[in-house]
Amino acid sequence: MQAAAMRIMQQQYRHAGGTSIVKRICFMMAGALLAACSTTMPQGTTPDTANVETFDNIGTGSVKVALLLPMSATGNAGKTATALKQAAELALFEFNNPDILLIPKDTQGTAQGAAAAAQQAVAEGAELIVGPLFSHSVAAVGPIARQANIPVIAFSTDSNVAGRGVYLLSFLPQEDVAQIVAFAAGKGKRSFAGLVPETAYGTLVESALRQAAATQRAAVIGVEKYPLDRQAMIEPAKRLAQAAVAQNADAILIPDGPAVLPSLAPLLTLNGLKTSQVKLLGSGQWDDPAVGREPTVVGGWYAAPDPKGWNSFVTRYQATFGAEPPRIATLAYDAVSLAAALARQPQGQRFTEATLTNSSGFNGVDGIFRFTANGLNQRGLAIHEVQSGGGSKVIAAAPKSFAARSF
Repeated sequence: MQAAAMRIMQQQYRHAGGTSIVKRICFMMAGALLAACSTTMPQGTTPDTANVETFDNIGTGSVKVALLLPMSATGNAGKTATALKQAAELALFEFNNPDILLIPKDTQGTAQGAAAAAQQAVAEGAELIVGPLFSHSVAAVGPIARQANIPVIAFSTDSNVAGRGVYLLSFLPQEDVAQIVAFAAGKGKRSFAGLVPETAYGTLVESALRQAAATQRAAVIGVEKYPLDRQAMIEPAKRLAQAAVAQNADAILIPDGPAVLPSLAPLLTLNGLKTSQVKLLGSGQWDDPAVGREPTVVGGWYAAPDPKGWNSFVTRYQATFGAEPPRIATLAYDAVSLAAALARQPQGQRFTEATLTNSSGFNGVDGIFRFTANGLNQRGLAIHEVQSGGGSKVIAAAPKSFAARSF
């Protein structure tokens, strides 16, 4: 993109109400300068690099940051990639000419394409890789980036692809569970149960529930798994409801969202569970207006970002690009904003492990977050209560710093 075009877009962002992102993404320490991405797409064969679309670099800075996305992929993957790229552009322009040169690379939605894109990024001198989106792509990029000593900030929700130098900025179910269990325990809930899908996600949530309960010195009286078939849900839900009533459970975690809840949640009350006595808990998948249309879960609690940051981001994005962004778009915005903030530091210090895993963390659109040494992240989430008819209200504000987190 030419410098003149960049100036025009910057003016548009300012007129759209954009604010200096310097205030949004910064170290939170004194004196210092921040649907399912684990879905596996067909991996195909070795990419035909002759047909790979090239994209203009964005910005005029000296610090090169590669942006790896499945931009030529078909369907929702390609549409999501476009939105992520636009969110990255928005971050760069709202930061007001940072010393960043953003280098978009097309992964084609395949592991082979991601590897080729990473190799190109290394050859062109990238100091940081933002993306890829899918777990198999992150797994392919990780070894290449590590060999070149280039950190990766990726968007997959699959914790198996995280590790040294590969950090996941996505919303992780472990964090949802840890924070809602901690909140519930603080409200006197000491006995938990879980009703989770019979999938890898369900296994992860069960493990997170047991770990979170142990951290809070609470009990897990039982966990039932259900197949994703309406008829087959009946028996697991019945067993869980009966066990919860018999053992006086205080809370039941149901992580699935609006696609499953209308079929699943009523089965609990049909089998004797009273939601006036047992609190229903959810995951970030409950952060959808459709959840409140299921009467059984009204009054239930879940952890998710405060909506104020998202609402502001949507307004600015729509004013610029003329469409509402997908929920995942804030990840690209925050990753590029973080890169722009850290680019102020000297080469060799800006993207080091010590810098990226600083315990004070960073502040983004969706609140505070920090990376851990194992490549995962922790967030400061708000606690929401499901409202009748749709939507939710915040009943516990998100912490402003990690020192304020209660666990």
